Amino acid sequence: MKALVIGGGGFVGPYLVKHLTNDLGYEVTVTKTVKETLNMDNVTVKDLDILDIDQIKTLLEEEKADYIFHLAAQSSVAYSWKNPTLTVDVNIKGCINLLEAIRQIDKKPRVLLIGSGEEYGHIKKDECPIVEDNVVRPGNIYAATKSCQNMLGKIYSDAYNLDIMMVRAFNHIGPNQTPMFVVADFCKQVADIEKGIQEPVINVGNLSAKRDFTDVRDVVKAYAKLVAGGKRGETYNVGTGHAVAIEDILKSIIAMSDKEIEVKVDPAKLRPVDVPIIEPDISKIKKEVGWEPVIPLEQTLKETLEHWRKEQN
Repeated sequence: MKALVIGGGGFVGPYLVKHLTNDLGYEVTVTKTVKETLNMDNVTVKDLDILDIDQIKTLLEEEKADYIFHLAAQSSVAYSWKNPTLTVDVNIKGCINLLEAIRQIDKKPRVLLIGSGEEYGHIKKDECPIVEDNVVRPGNIYAATKSCQNMLGKIYSDAYNLDIMMVRAFNHIGPNQTPMFVVADFCKQVADIEKGIQEPVINVGNLSAKRDFTDVRDVVKAYAKLVAGGKRGETYNVGTGHAVAIEDILKSIIAMSDKEIEVKVDPAKLRPVDVPIIEPDISKIKKEVGWEPVIPLEQTLKETLEHWRKEQN
């Protein structure tokens, strides 16, 4: 099988590529932006501007991939508030360019569009755990763009009979994630405190929000199973099915350190709007492709903290 991973320069890309090549034996081409550096074994790496449809079409015609994983995105909720225009350009215009290019080529691949649990937005109490056909009420700009991507995928699947599937992936975490995201942020701050380059104070945003956290190594296995066995035009939740308070995550990470650490709320880390709880029902993906996560949260937190300890050394 030949796979094309679009947007492999982020957090998830290297994990997905490693799983596809090492575990599944796929031939893989991965794209990056011209500003990114990407060193991967046993894969072909190509530059791609997701906002240039001609570049995309040329790439697709050259590769003739069986599967396409569309990872290219501006994936930070916090940054989407600061740069909404870029978020819309990459997440919506980039997606429509890919879908249009696929529509125009002869060999039609199976396509997986990577969305987010954030799309559900303001979830009512009786809607948790939330199922895929629940009403979406995006509560931030990033979520709105991903919700739009999901709708575009469904429209192109139905209108042009394209083999497209969508996922709503909930928070995924693990070693090598940028501290733009909450768990990596906490782990980096603890490592900095242990090293003596930060005072023993952790600056935090909203700790009461509850989110579903899945190890990235489990998440990429879900993606691979979906392109192989998912149903055209369908959306699948990817998560653990259990939301955890950010405060509890922080306590677990601090408990792994021997330092006395104070916690302070930093107004700069608070979002204009924050959804209290997002928790998925994952019975659909379990039933249809036989996937469920296996890596415990405590293990992921420990390995993420160890990653940042090594970075500081």
